[in-house]
Amino acid sequence: MFDSLSGKFSEVFEKLRRRGSLSEADVTEALREIRLALLDADVALPVVKDFIQQVREKAVGVEVLRSVSPGQMVVKIVSDALVDALGGGAVPVNLAAASPVPILMVGLQGSGKTTSSGKLAVRLKTRERKKVLLASLDTQRPAAQLQLEQLGQRAGVATLPIIAGQSPLQIAARAMEMGRREVFDVVILDTAGRLSIDLALMEEVKSIRFAVNPAETLLVVDAMTGQDAVSTATAFNAALGITGIVLTRIDGDARGGAALSMRAVTGAPIKLIGTGEGLDALDLFDPERIAGRILGMGDIVGLVERAAETIDQAAAEKLAKKMAKGKFDLEDYASQLKQISKMGSLSGILGMLPGVGKIKQQLADANLDNTVFKRQAAIIGSMTKAERANPDLLKASRKKRVAAGSGTSVQEVNKLLKQFDDLSTMMKRMNKAGGQEAMMRQMQAALGGQSGGQKGGRRPF
Repeated sequence: MFDSLSGKFSEVFEKLRRRGSLSEADVTEALREIRLALLDADVALPVVKDFIQQVREKAVGVEVLRSVSPGQMVVKIVSDALVDALGGGAVPVNLAAASPVPILMVGLQGSGKTTSSGKLAVRLKTRERKKVLLASLDTQRPAAQLQLEQLGQRAGVATLPIIAGQSPLQIAARAMEMGRREVFDVVILDTAGRLSIDLALMEEVKSIRFAVNPAETLLVVDAMTGQDAVSTATAFNAALGITGIVLTRIDGDARGGAALSMRAVTGAPIKLIGTGEGLDALDLFDPERIAGRILGMGDIVGLVERAAETIDQAAAEKLAKKMAKGKFDLEDYASQLKQISKMGSLSGILGMLPGVGKIKQQLADANLDNTVFKRQAAIIGSMTKAERANPDLLKASRKKRVAAGSGTSVQEVNKLLKQFDDLSTMMKRMNKAGGQEAMMRQMQAALGGQSGGQKGGRRPF
């Protein structure tokens, strides 16, 4: 997310930081480049104008231009303006209502509304310890109700039994009645969508909203649609008065203009963002953290939280003890791959690290991809227990057997073994004096595509 914008902002700020002092002309030139970067990222023009004006008023002041580090001061001003444009602060889903709390999910067809309903149910169940009921009010799309039922089964969340022939209003009333009767905390109502905004869609959603009086009316929009997402949000807000926005497919939107435009254009806060395909890939939208990622400052807090939620602490401690003793086999390596994969896409994880923007291209060239991890896990899974404990047993004939069993090639098996060997070497060095510095040098060489005198052949683990 925001890769394009983050890269251009980094270039602008690098120029500012290199200057010992700044003139008003320097700031004006930087703001021109920032303006172009925002427009290129598909941010709405009125939002760009307000943003630039806000930054200019503060950045050309005497206290900034004559400060010890004016470049850093400008970065701080831009950061504050970004946080403000994104909404100021995180706004959680409102559950402050009598149980069962109705949450109405609205949006166009194909925006990820049904999937987001399932993800929200999982989030409320696991994080808020709420008893959640899912109900599909979509009588337009074939098998829509069945899709939500299957999502509920995967998530371990109750769904409203399907009764053919009922209208959306009748389904909503039945869902709320079941919610009261069976003492559910939250009822999530997934409404029908259309391929485009039309009168029939709006009237249907209005009637449901009037009938159930939801605590939240959440609009689900696809970030990949850029300015169309902003137009959709504007139309739904005008008709319904939405209370919040769920932005999906954020992980696939390198520009991020929709996120930057949404709050300013609609007045409704972005409350949640979809960060992947898994049912747990729905995060609270935190403007300060997002601004930090745009400016290359990372989101360490978010990374730690994600790790705490997904990593098996007992397994991690057991592995740490083995590594401290210099013991590390392919079984442990497979376990690490599994833990990392649980945290989401690698590009998303790396985007949460400070300063990664400076080596974006090297990381892209390294082809760090979760599919690579899956293939490596398949390779390890095709080995015998003895081979996983002692990789030296893997000679030519055994490698052919492992490659055939995992649906890969002998070259991929060799690459995995080379990476494991490199990782084992790093672990051993960490147990010696100066080991961390040596490890960092080796990682840096690997990212640069050179290590041990070979070019382009090694991938970082």
